[in-house]
Amino acid sequence: MAEKTLINEPFGPLQGVRIVSTGTLIAQPFAAELAAEMGAEVIQVERPGQGDAGWRTLGATLPARDGGAAVATNFIQERRNVFCVTLDFSQPRGRDLFMEIAARADIWMESSKPGTYPRWGLDDDAVRKVNPKIVITHVSGYGQYGEPDYIRRTSYDIVGQAFGGTMYQTGYPENPPSRAAPWTGDYMTAMFTLWSSLAGLTYARAHGVGQSIDVAQYEAIHRTLGGTMIEYFEKGQVRERSGNKGQGFQPLDSFQTADGWIAMGALTEVYNRLLVAIGLDPADPKWQSARTNLDSIEGVEFDAILRGWVAERPTAEVVRILNEAQVPCAKIMNSRDIAEDPHYRAREMHIEWDDLQVGRVKGINVVPKFSLTPGRIWRGAVAVGYDNQRVYGDLLGKSAAELESLKRDGVI
Repeated sequence: MAEKTLINEPFGPLQGVRIVSTGTLIAQPFAAELAAEMGAEVIQVERPGQGDAGWRTLGATLPARDGGAAVATNFIQERRNVFCVTLDFSQPRGRDLFMEIAARADIWMESSKPGTYPRWGLDDDAVRKVNPKIVITHVSGYGQYGEPDYIRRTSYDIVGQAFGGTMYQTGYPENPPSRAAPWTGDYMTAMFTLWSSLAGLTYARAHGVGQSIDVAQYEAIHRTLGGTMIEYFEKGQVRERSGNKGQGFQPLDSFQTADGWIAMGALTEVYNRLLVAIGLDPADPKWQSARTNLDSIEGVEFDAILRGWVAERPTAEVVRILNEAQVPCAKIMNSRDIAEDPHYRAREMHIEWDDLQVGRVKGINVVPKFSLTPGRIWRGAVAVGYDNQRVYGDLLGKSAAELESLKRDGVI
């Protein structure tokens, strides 16, 4: 790591780690931003002029305080603590600038179709000539190798969920398959991207050698399928959609109360506690049979009794009674419920910070919580190219004349 740093006051468990992030939209940049919340120095590279146009403007927006283009709430939440620069990789001077950053970085994360960066002379071997220890994490829809037709394809969150196998199981059997919202496949991919990059960094620091990591979006999603594929390979069984119901036991589902909805589950000994809570006798063999024989007479009867018991009571009462009985149960929360919930408040799950484009905002705090080296939000998201001077000038030592030339020629 170079002696110069961009963060004035080091913090968090990842202080001293520098990541250069060159992807767009969700999965890979979100992985880098999570690291930035834990103290890593993250340099996010965007296209000159427009930046990451999709994520900066996609969905709901807030007005910019300088009268400029409105900013997406997604971008405001997910580009905190990040240094944003612009760079055109297709130009030779852009390639050289990137190599200077890579020489000073611990990790390079990128998301593109395989072959994109090699076309610009930025294959892994070339980058390792300037930094043998760098960890290079490639994030793509289908991976860096495999069937040629697949690796040439592009992907989005919903496509990854479809190909990875979660979408087929999500939803109710009488309805079409449903994606998990809001961008669950991409967020899964981000988690795999971050932990694997840090694992690679651990190895590089121990052995002095960096390596390349191939994160395929569909594989990250597929890895979360539990025993689904064993069921197919060993039993020929295809796991189907079952709504919110558990498979092979009950209850595990959503239930309508007198004024809303709750979710609950009762496995093993918890099931007996639920029986007592709703006035049934755990010693009665038919209720024990009902637990796993869902389609039997007693199974259907138990489900009807439980749903009737829940439907007669308001949500707050159901949640109180079942949790007092140590039966896992929660209200199905919307954003208003969450904002007003005392536990969210007690754990300071929502905080305010200054976004440099729209002003003071309130959103989600850093997760998880460290006892000795907590993460923090020291700066909000910034405009396109906001940190060009700080990175190219202060870190790389480029003069004002050089920066003006690079900007004039569209390199930055």
